[in-house]
Amino acid sequence: MIIRVVPEARRELQGAADLYEKQQSGLGRRLWQETDEHIAWIAQHGEVPRLRFGGYRRVNLRIFPYYIAYIVRGNVLWILAIAHSHRRPDYWIDRKQMIG
Repeated sequence: MIIRVVPEARRELQGAADLYEKQQSGLGRRLWQETDEHIAWIAQHGEVPRLRFGGYRRVNLRIFPYYIAYIVRGNVLWILAIAHSHRRPDYWIDRKQMIG
């Protein structure tokens, strides 16, 4: 499966990692690691999480209060957002239109 991360999602992850790194050395790196592990799981089991209203799926991170919103189109896994679980739900939903 091909994994594509929209630029906005990459910026969200980088911003969150920077904030955590300022709080404690190594914490930002741990966020990246957990996110990478979950994306690898999604690439293998992308159809397991339920399809949500709006046509996307999501996986919550275990340690950090973030989730990965994604869609699968053919053999491409599109990561639409790395979103905080408690802030502005679905603010990123229009990103689905970017990928067609």
